[in-house]
Amino acid sequence: MYTFAVRDEGSSVYNALTKLIEADANWKRLKKGNPKANLIFLERNNQPFWKFGHQPGLKQLTNYYRGSEVICRKVKLVSVLAHHFALKNQDIFQWLPESFIIRPIQNLENYAAMKSKKPRALEKVTDERGEFIKAFERHRNSGRGEAWIAKSSTGAKGEGIIISRSPDDLISAIENQPEPHIVQKYIEKPLLLSGQRKFDVRCWVVLDHEYNIHLMKEGVLRTSSDAYDEDNLTRITSHLTNHCIQEEQSANFGKYEEGNEMFFAEFDGFLKEKYGTSMVGKILPQIRMIVKECLLAIKEDINTDHLSYQSFQVFGFDFMIDAAFKVWLIEINGAPACAKRLLPQLTSGIFTMVIKQVFPSDVACDEQAGDCTEECGFETL
Repeated sequence: MYTFAVRDEGSSVYNALTKLIEADANWKRLKKGNPKANLIFLERNNQPFWKFGHQPGLKQLTNYYRGSEVICRKVKLVSVLAHHFALKNQDIFQWLPESFIIRPIQNLENYAAMKSKKPRALEKVTDERGEFIKAFERHRNSGRGEAWIAKSSTGAKGEGIIISRSPDDLISAIENQPEPHIVQKYIEKPLLLSGQRKFDVRCWVVLDHEYNIHLMKEGVLRTSSDAYDEDNLTRITSHLTNHCIQEEQSANFGKYEEGNEMFFAEFDGFLKEKYGTSMVGKILPQIRMIVKECLLAIKEDINTDHLSYQSFQVFGFDFMIDAAFKVWLIEINGAPACAKRLLPQLTSGIFTMVIKQVFPSDVACDEQAGDCTEECGFETL
């Protein structure tokens, strides 16, 4: 008999996974705060890792990798990838839009005050507004577009995003905010769906307890309700595809796709019919490469090989595709929700590929389950 405890009761993914586990006679649920359970579903922002791995003989698994937030916060993601590609002597902006970290003056002043007390901890704090201005001029002079987008490091659901062709406006807006932002080159020539509409692509990735990377084969396009308007950057529903923005601000929400969601099979049909290409031929190879590169970039810092407990984690990778079919990484979510239609596939995959491997209930059954990545609807990268 194995035990599990659920600290995060607000997650649709872990609520569904909890139901799967409760239906298995080999599992017993303990109270929320019990640190002695075998399997512990932690909250996104409350992860007491120091409580685990101290009971002799108790095998434990948590649903987050300690330190994984370094790729899930926008400013940290840029810093991590910059370091990673510098070590490889490669360009960071191969598939990440050109990005710069800008900190409000107040934020910089606070760091300066702290630096005298903790100089080594703060030696990597950067502000790249000067580099951003130079990049803006370079893009403008070369005719590669003048639109840039500013995003808060921890912002979600499209909150606080600014798109502008004025560097002064972008920097001024950031100065009125409490935390660092990234300013990123806006993809001005995106691939468009019927109705000339933008979209982004969400892929779900399971990083298992042995640091194997499993990409779910099915994913979703989150579509805009209104036609893309390159000349009007303030028409938010034309530019940002976040569900909450589309549903709240566009009268056309749901007009083209139910819930503004298009799944991979339909998108693949669109690509074949309109462009004579496919997801397999053009898009997925790029997605696989980006996902693997990002997670391998932080492996040495977050893997649990040296710890007395194990971890797994679900990530949501968000991409844009431009008119030349190039895939760009937009951001990584460390606690993603899941499209309702795909939730059973995701949770069943986690249960079979991860939980049953760490906590086998029947040797013959679970040895067979070890080869079920394909059957679960995933591929291992």
